[in-house]
Amino acid sequence: MEPRPVIPPRVAGHATALPGGDLPAYVHDLTALAGDAAEVRAALPPETELYYAAKANPAPEVLRALAPHVSGYEVSSGGELAHVRKAVPGLPLAFGGPGKTEPELRLALRLGAERIHVESENELRLLAALAAERPGEAPVDILLRVNLPAGDGELGGAALAMGGRPSPFGLDPRRAEACLPLLRGTRLRLRGIHAHLASGLGAPALLAVAARVTAWARALGERHGLGLDEVNVGGGMAVDYARPHARFDWTAYGAGLARLAAEHPGLRLRVEPGRALTAHSGWYVTEVLDVKHSHGEAFAVVRGGTHHLRTPAAKGHDQPFAVLPTDAWERPWPRPAALDEPVTLSGQLCTPKDVLARAVPVAELRAGDRIAFAMAGAYAWNISHHDFLMHPAPTFHFLS
Repeated sequence: MEPRPVIPPRVAGHATALPGGDLPAYVHDLTALAGDAAEVRAALPPETELYYAAKANPAPEVLRALAPHVSGYEVSSGGELAHVRKAVPGLPLAFGGPGKTEPELRLALRLGAERIHVESENELRLLAALAAERPGEAPVDILLRVNLPAGDGELGGAALAMGGRPSPFGLDPRRAEACLPLLRGTRLRLRGIHAHLASGLGAPALLAVAARVTAWARALGERHGLGLDEVNVGGGMAVDYARPHARFDWTAYGAGLARLAAEHPGLRLRVEPGRALTAHSGWYVTEVLDVKHSHGEAFAVVRGGTHHLRTPAAKGHDQPFAVLPTDAWERPWPRPAALDEPVTLSGQLCTPKDVLARAVPVAELRAGDRIAFAMAGAYAWNISHHDFLMHPAPTFHFLS
């Protein structure tokens, strides 16, 4: 069994001292986050741009903690665009995602998004029409998002595939090439290619994808005499919830990108990690309300649940956790407990899907103990179904 995640002393101290009325709580260690981001930045070649995918965790405190270490932010809606521009006004924004509406594109132009990732011919035509309404403004810089077919076994280890197969994301290569004549006479300036085929890949697989995308972009530019100078190879760096101590191999990935850049001089590479930057610095802290046994199996019911932390239900994994024992028990009856046995940690929702971790061995877990779920710094509160059963929202704490 993988060892329990080690909760930093400052996080453990804060989690233990929280009043019961503040639980459940998200505790974000911004010092650890900044340190992780600095290590990632140092591992990448200096000329490689590092954008943070704000969808992973758009909390203003998180965005600001990352600001000294990133080149910009990737946003995927008008709401994210306005939110990130307000929280960190000084850094560039890349606006991606399918199904951009006309008001969203107008907002991107008004707020000066530095790059717009175009996902379809229809979107290209709409953006060109909107840019034509601004004759005195600078050209709009765009990347074409391309859905290249996957190489043999290339996406076999992916946790989630957005491309490499039929998909609503991006343009097929031939469709992307057919869009090039549509750019003539417009106020759009094609700067390069964007491709994000999958999430949950290790460094070797991501480097193989990056090499293929870069070669395709360079060949496209040479065929058509285009001065393409950017390739955005997306994010998708693996985060393994079954091994909370493991980390994506940024050193190997950075070395591979350096080799790739040397093979294509004059081409700027950009990466867009989200989860891999913020997951490890966030904790979801709650308390055990009850411990019961059903048909020979132990269940601990915790305050909160997947309406606060949807990730384990969405991805089908056990959220790693640390137990924070407490001796506080003021009831006049015996304290329910599980001893030296597997325990399933479930939440307060009236659905059997409200499970945070299933059949995890514990030495001792008692009602009243606190639980700190690790790796809760990405795709956690912001993707959860908050209003189901109308339980109170968690509190949020940012340690700097």
